[in-house]
Amino acid sequence: MNTYLLFFIALIPIVWLMVSLGVLKMPGHKTCSITLVITIILAVLVWKMPIDQALTATLEGATMAIWPIIAVIIAAVFTYNLSIYTKSMDVIKDMMTGITTDRRILVLIVAWGFGGFLEAIAGFGTAVAIPASILAALGFDPIFAAIICLIANTTPTAFGAIGLPVTTLAKVAGINPVTLSYAVGLQLFVLIVILPLILVMLTGKSLKAIKGVVLICLASGLSFAIPELLVAKTMGAELPALIGSIICIIVTVTIAKVFYKKTAATDKVKISLHKAFIAWVPFILILTLILITSSLVPAINKPLSTLKSSFMIYNGPHAALSTFAWIVNPGTLIFIATFIGGLVQGAKAKDIMKVFLDTCKQMSKTAITIVAIVSLAKVMSHSGMITSIAVVLVAVTGSFYPLFAPIIGALGTFVTGSDTSANVLFGPLQVEVARNLHMSPYWLAAANTGGATAGKMISPQSIAVATAATGLVGAEGKILKATLKFCLAYVVILGLITYFGASFFTM
Repeated sequence: MNTYLLFFIALIPIVWLMVSLGVLKMPGHKTCSITLVITIILAVLVWKMPIDQALTATLEGATMAIWPIIAVIIAAVFTYNLSIYTKSMDVIKDMMTGITTDRRILVLIVAWGFGGFLEAIAGFGTAVAIPASILAALGFDPIFAAIICLIANTTPTAFGAIGLPVTTLAKVAGINPVTLSYAVGLQLFVLIVILPLILVMLTGKSLKAIKGVVLICLASGLSFAIPELLVAKTMGAELPALIGSIICIIVTVTIAKVFYKKTAATDKVKISLHKAFIAWVPFILILTLILITSSLVPAINKPLSTLKSSFMIYNGPHAALSTFAWIVNPGTLIFIATFIGGLVQGAKAKDIMKVFLDTCKQMSKTAITIVAIVSLAKVMSHSGMITSIAVVLVAVTGSFYPLFAPIIGALGTFVTGSDTSANVLFGPLQVEVARNLHMSPYWLAAANTGGATAGKMISPQSIAVATAATGLVGAEGKILKATLKFCLAYVVILGLITYFGASFFTM
């Protein structure tokens, strides 16, 4: 069949997703289920994928969706729900308004700084679910809270989950992870600096909203971007977002307390250090458990990493074992940390479990959405549909390909919901194209990672997480329409950076 015809047919599931969510305003769990069926039919009829392979690819996607993705999301929302039950969220809310009541600065602290921190240590939706629910608790419109956290959770995902997207890409593409980290840090630098300004403009609904907060916005961006770039260049992919986000939070909160102290609540509640610690204890435990069980602490990570199961699920060409880590997994660790945190806060074990079971029921439609979207991503990948799209994009763009390289990364995340998966899908392709164009393979591989961060804000999987966290299941289309234009602008800026920076990055 003609290559270009295959290209347009392969786009059908993606176009249907955009139209059904954005125009027809169908709920995510319905439209993603329909899209999965469409994808399987196209894979079997057009790409001649045997039915048993299509079904096992679907099963592989479903198991991956359940563990770890849905497990992580349920655990993150469980943390929030339990903090409501124990009333610790009221303390956190008082602490935040004690720093400032200025909604623009609250967005910088919660969605940008704290969200970036959660992405750095855990990933898998936590950086959208937890900050969005906190903003909603602080009185923000739930839809706005979901949108602002999706937009904020873009650049941090490149080095999210202790650098997993970059280290995975380096592995599958056979390139040096430290050099790749530096290229990613360079490409994202400008976007990291300007994103806080954009978040503030969105919060104030106008360009004038930045008046009076330009200093703190620039400081918030630069204090994230500079440490991230330096750490990426010298140490690799594991720590850039973690160190950048921590320094960003410290700098932003300090400036808010020193230069914007008049914006603090006039009826500020005095909170003792002990009470503040108890309120934050689940989050402190989450950070502690994830860090000490990560690859940064091999003595703990290695024995716990052996507690896993591997199965061959997909039975087609290039099949690989599906591995499920039972302990060294953000979902497990967040659940354990939250359960212990709830006990420390005075909740009874049976009440904590009731909150957890209620959370599972609350997330049922979100679970259907994510199972469907990850399953269709696997079918598109194994059948060759993704390759059919990428090959035509490369052929049509020629020497201007670097302008469009981030689009391929964004497409990968839109379909899979994961920066890591987008890198696995398209990273080797980007490296091969770079060699054909006599460019640095690191530069185009980095563009794939950067583009993948853009796709996070429009991915149905990410939107499903945001709607679940803010109680907006069914509003996916409205959120997609709001984030799509920012995604397009983001990809254009990144494309220009990739195109004009290619001749300077020759490593």
